[in-house]
Amino acid sequence: MPYLTYLEKAGIPTVLIDFDDQDEFVKQESLVIGVPNLRYIHASRTIRGPADVDSFIEPMLEVLTRPLTEAEKESGMWTPQEPRILFEGTLLEAEDFYQQAERLPGILNAPYAKYTDGFPIVVPTEERVREMLKGTSHRPDELITLQSDTPATAVPEAIGGEPMMKKGEAVRFMPMRRVATVEKVATIAVMAGCKPEYLPVVLAIAEAAGGTGDGRDGQGFVVSGRIAEEIGMNFGFGLFGPGNPANKTIGRTANLMWRNLGGAIPSVTTTSNWGGATVNGGFCFAEYAGGLPEGWKGLNEEYGYKKDESIIMATRPGSWGIGQMFMPGVYRALQKDGHGAMARYLDVKGIPGPHNWLEYLVDGLWATMEGGITLIMIPEMAQHLHDLGFKSKDDVCEWIWKKSFEPVKEYRMRGMPDFTTNGWTSIERTSGKHWKELDEDYMVPAGGNFPRANLVLVCGGEEETCHRYGGGHGPVYSIDAWR
Repeated sequence: MPYLTYLEKAGIPTVLIDFDDQDEFVKQESLVIGVPNLRYIHASRTIRGPADVDSFIEPMLEVLTRPLTEAEKESGMWTPQEPRILFEGTLLEAEDFYQQAERLPGILNAPYAKYTDGFPIVVPTEERVREMLKGTSHRPDELITLQSDTPATAVPEAIGGEPMMKKGEAVRFMPMRRVATVEKVATIAVMAGCKPEYLPVVLAIAEAAGGTGDGRDGQGFVVSGRIAEEIGMNFGFGLFGPGNPANKTIGRTANLMWRNLGGAIPSVTTTSNWGGATVNGGFCFAEYAGGLPEGWKGLNEEYGYKKDESIIMATRPGSWGIGQMFMPGVYRALQKDGHGAMARYLDVKGIPGPHNWLEYLVDGLWATMEGGITLIMIPEMAQHLHDLGFKSKDDVCEWIWKKSFEPVKEYRMRGMPDFTTNGWTSIERTSGKHWKELDEDYMVPAGGNFPRANLVLVCGGEEETCHRYGGGHGPVYSIDAWR
C-alpha cells in the first residue's frame, strides 16, 4: 500500500484490489500512509482466477477513470495527539478502567482489551511512572528516536552494508505508525510490572519499534551484555519458562507497546490471521557469555560492540522445535560412549565423541519450512562443536546453510518462495541470474539467502538438549544508550 501512495502523489491513478473482510484494515492503513480516501474494490478469496477477474475488471476501470472528489484529494500523514491515559479514582476503579475490553465483529464479537495484553496490569499512577523514570537519564518528554544508524536488515550482504535508517529518526510504532515519548514507554514498563533498573532494556525495545515489526505477529528479543546479569535475567535452566521477573516483565512490554503505541487491533488495523503464539505473553531472554567456547563471540561482539556493552536483538520466532528431536540422555550416550539412537544414525556406534550432532538435527529440517533458524544450545554442546573444528558461530551458520541446498525443481514446490520471489520474477542471489533462467538441477538454499540467515546462541542449563525456532539474525539496538 505505501507504493500506491507514491503513485497517487505522482499523479498516477490507482485502485487497491483487496478482500471485503479487510475493509476496516484498508481504511486505517490508507489513513496513516497519507491517502485517507484511497479507492479500493473487492476480489474473492474463493472464485477461480479468470472468473474473479471478469467480475472486477469493469468496476476497476470505472474507479480508475472517475474524477477525484475533493475528499479523495486530501493527503498528509495522520499524526493524532495521543492523550496521557491516567485514571483518577480508587485503585479498584482504576483496575477496572484499564482492563476494559470492546467486542470486535472481526474476531466474532469476542472482547479485545483496550489498554492491555489481556492480562491484569500494574496501574500506572503518576508516582509509579516517576519512580520508573529514575531508571534512565533521558527526559520524560524526549521522543523515542534511533540512537544510531540502523540497517534495514541484520544481513549486510542484503543491502550492501549501507544504513537505511539514520540516527535521530523518530521511531514509528506499527501498524498505525505512531510516535512515543520516554514517559509513555515508562508507563508501559510500569503496567508490565518492570523495575526501574529494567527501563534501559525496555527503551531499547521501544527503539526497535516495540517489537511491532510490520504490525502483525509481534517480535521477541535477545539480550547480550553485562546488563543481563546486573538486572537478574535468567539465561540458565528454564529461561523460556515462568518465574524470572526480568525475563517475563521485559518481554511483556513489547505486547503492551504493540497495543498502546502501535494501535494494533486484530481485523481492524492488523490482518494477522493467527497472531504470534511464541511471543504471546512476552518473549525475552539473555545469552550466556560465560558459556561461550574460546573464539566464539557474544551477540554484542558479533555486531561490533565491546564485550562489556549491552545490546538487544529483535527476532521473530517462527516454527518452534524444528528438526529431529532428541533427549538429553540420548545426546550423552552419543558423546560419552557412541551408543544410542544418535550414534546409530551417525554410524559411530561404540566410538566415543565428540561427534557432530548437527548432522542428526538437520535431517528433514527444511521439509516443511524455509529460511534460517535460531539454534540455542547449552555450553557443553557448543564446546563439542568447537572441538570438532567449528571455531566460530559463523562456522556453524555456514555449515547449516550449506546443508539446506536443494535443486530448483524441488525448491519451486515450496509455497513461501512463491511470495518472496514475487512469483519467480526476481533474481536468485547465489547465481545472480533470473529464477526462470536456472537449470532445474541448480542447487539453491532453502535455509535463507545467506549463512547469517541463521543464528547461534549459547545459554540454558546443564541438560544436553537445544531449542531451535524459525528465524535468524535481526536488527540490534544499544541498551547502554538508554541508561
